[in-house]
Order: sequence, then structure tokens, then C-alpha cells
Amino acid sequence: MVGRPDEGQAFQQPYGGDRAWAQELLEQLRPAGRDLRRLVDWLARTVSASVCLQDDRGGLLAGARLPLDSAVVADVAAGRLSAASLDDGVRHVRLVGIRHPGPGPAAGAVLAVARPEPFDRRATEILGHTAGLLELLLGERESAESGRRLRRATADLRLAILQLLMVEDTVSARRVAAGLWPGLLEQDTARVYVLEDAAAERDRLADACVDATAGGALVVRCPAVDEHVIVVGPSAEVERRLRSLVAGRPRTFLGGSPRQQLALTATAYGQAVTALAVSRFRPDRYAVYAARTRPARLMDPAALRGWAAAVLRPLDTLPHHVRAELLATTRLGLEFTAVNAAKVLGVSRNTVRARMDRVASLLGADLSRLPVRAVAHAALNTEAAHGPYDFSGGAPGSPARTRLTELLGTSALRSWAEGLLGRLDEDGRDLRATLRAWTAADAHAERAAQVLGVHAQTVREHVRAAEPVLERRLTAGGTDLYEVVLAHLATGELPVPDLGVPGTGAANPDQPDSSVQR
Repeated sequence: MVGRPDEGQAFQQPYGGDRAWAQELLEQLRPAGRDLRRLVDWLARTVSASVCLQDDRGGLLAGARLPLDSAVVADVAAGRLSAASLDDGVRHVRLVGIRHPGPGPAAGAVLAVARPEPFDRRATEILGHTAGLLELLLGERESAESGRRLRRATADLRLAILQLLMVEDTVSARRVAAGLWPGLLEQDTARVYVLEDAAAERDRLADACVDATAGGALVVRCPAVDEHVIVVGPSAEVERRLRSLVAGRPRTFLGGSPRQQLALTATAYGQAVTALAVSRFRPDRYAVYAARTRPARLMDPAALRGWAAAVLRPLDTLPHHVRAELLATTRLGLEFTAVNAAKVLGVSRNTVRARMDRVASLLGADLSRLPVRAVAHAALNTEAAHGPYDFSGGAPGSPARTRLTELLGTSALRSWAEGLLGRLDEDGRDLRATLRAWTAADAHAERAAQVLGVHAQTVREHVRAAEPVLERRLTAGGTDLYEVVLAHLATGELPVPDLGVPGTGAANPDQPDSSVQR
């Protein structure tokens, strides 16, 4: 056994004046030629040998696996030997430890070269310089891999923070964010933005968002939509920088929410997605969610909160953290598909369905029915926006005295509902009748078509035609669709489900995967 043949990395004058192999070895350092397999193959040809490069655990990195003395290989890999020479009478073997870039004597890889002739000075010199070059390439690869692991860990951490915000756990989200991004979530409010580009460009877009916002925003690759990047930005400067970024990327679109409380990040996300759809028709490819009259704003605040509290009161017997988890999951499941809600939360689809089924059972609500989903959505959003209701207050509009029919029966609500649905009356295709039948059929085009005596495709076309008239997304489900359902409830075109009365409705064990059935 001998010491390492490549002590000192500087190139010496090649033995015998043979400069050809040295020039070929230097070619391996070119950016296009930095490949372990290519270098090992070159070494095998140049010294007329069989060559094997394996990692410190015995995994083959390049070349062809050779029969080797495992004890000697272990000594070289552990750094107890820097190199070794073996001769079994048939072949001559050299083992060289390729040092790991980190601290310690252990080798990151072991280079084995076997040939029938003894190693002359030329072969030894080539082997030594090749080992040095392999050390450089392995170090470069390890650095690149470490960088990828760090970026992946950082991306996973950003996603975890977003998931905590989505379930309204702002305390934990701030605690997690404080270590890497101090002050990022100190404010109680923020805007949510969604950027869209081709899926193949998503990673570059996310990196560009991180650079543009300079640590002033939470940038997350959307776990549900491959083309989307989600940005949570507390400051107005974030919007300006994202708009500047989009201006330089002709195939990128940007949608933003109004400022929302951090606990309403899920609501803000839905608003940003809605604005993103509008941005495709804007010359600057940017849109903010348009403020418009919401039905909840036309209801008596105290009565609305009391009604919502009555609807959700069966859940008050649960431990606080369990109740919060169930409600946050159900809000997302009602706003998006159960599949996408699961991706956003980082749980399985079955977990989302199980949590929603439990809520449905406790509320006595059949969430397969679209009107019931719309009413449950209104109750959940009311509590999310205003916090838990104080039952001891005894204020007018307390839970015992308020029903949904009373909230929807005011002149303000009826006027809003008639104004919204009345936009459809001018279309000669009778879009209003189609939409009424479609919502009554729980958004099933086929069932609505049977009632109307038309083809299901006609129903779908009419529903899509109603979207720009109402300025709301209907086929995607979520807040826009539920507002249209509430309008039908207010005008009396759909019966009002009263979730505030125990025993009305039953939970459906076959919870649908999507927010609306199609």
C-alpha cells in the first residue's frame, strides 16, 4: 500500500513530454464537458484500464463495477488510507480516495482503476491528476446539490407558513416566519397575489418574485395549480414590484386581492384567483379584485352574527383547536375543490372530506345540496370576519330570534338580488331560467337539462354565458356562485334552508370531491 499519488494539485510537466493527455484532461473542465461518466471513460481509454467510481456507501457513480477488496475500500472511504495499490497476480489495482468537500478525513468517493500491466509513471501521473479533477467535479456537484436542498427546504417552509395562514393559525405562522423573515407578518393585514405563467416557467417566475420583493413577501409555488405562484405581501411596495415584474414578462398575468386580515388569507386567495381571470383581458395583464356590494353588507350586522353563531353552535362543544381546524378546512373545501383544498393544506383529500363530513354531521347539513353549501359558507365567513359571537350579550338579533329568512327578506337584500339576477332578463336565451334550474339542481347540468327539456350542453353554454353578465365565476364554484345562490334565495326562486334550526337536513356521507357537482 502506498500514499496518495496526487499530493499537490498543480499540473507538472507531463512525463516524457506527452502533452496530449494533459490537454485532453483540461478539456474536461469546460462547462459542456464537466461530466463524471465522461471523465471516467476518458481515464479508462487513456490508461487502458477498467475504471470504477463509487460513493462512500458503495453506490456506483460512473464506470463499470469492479470486484474489489471490501475491507481496503472501506479504509479508503473512511479516510484511514488516502490511496492503496493491490496486485493479485492477474491485475494491478489502484484505489484513490476522492476527498469530500466537507470537514473530516472521510472520502466522498473511491476511484478504482484496474489493468493487467503494472502502473508506470505515465499512468500514475494521469491517475493522480484525474483524481484531483474528480475531486473538483464532485465538490461542485455537492455544492449544487446542497443549494438545491436549501432552496427546497426554504420553499417547503414558505408553503408551511401559507398553510398555517390558510387555516387561520396566524400565531404559528408568525412564529415559523420569524426565524428566516423577521417582521414579514408583523402587520395584521396583507394582500394576496396570484401570478400565472406556463408550468415550465413557474420555478423561474417564483425566483423572480423572491428577487423582486427582496424578502418583503411570502412567495409560494401553488401546491394546487402548476402554473401559479402565490405571494402574500403586507406592504404596498410588493404590488408595485410585482407589476413591474409582470410588465417585463409578456406571458405572465397577475391578480391581487384587497387588503385582508391575515386570518382571512384563504378568502383573499380566492379573490386573487378571481382577479387573475380578469387580468387576461387587461392590456397590462393585471387586475385587483373589484370591490362590489356583498349580500352580507346589506344585512344587520348583529343579526347576521347571531344567526351565524346559531348555525355553528353545535361545534362549540369541541376543543378549540379541533373546532378551528374543522372550520378552516370546511371553509377551504367549500371555496375550492376538496382536491385543491387538500393540496393547499398539505393533507390528503380523504382528510378534507372526513373533516367536512364531521362538520356536516354536527350541523345537520347536507353539504351535497348547493343552497346548503352557500348558507354554510356565509355562516363560516361571518365568524371568520367578526370572530366568535358572545351569547351572553342578549342583544337584539340574538341567535334565538334570528332566522335566515329574516336576514334575506329585507328590502335591501331583495333589491340587490333582483338587480343582480335582472341583468339576465335582457338575453333572449332566457339565461335566468336556465341558471335558476341549474342552481336548483345543485349545479348538475344533466338534471337541469331534464327539467328544462334541453340538452345538457345547452345548459352549460347558458351558464357560461351568464358569467360575464353577472361578473361572477359560476362553474368554478366558490364565493361567486354562492352569492348567486343567495340571490335566488332572497327572491324566493329557491327554498331557504335554515341551518339554525336543529334537525333540518342530514349530513351526506358521500361528500362530493368538488365544490359544486357537475
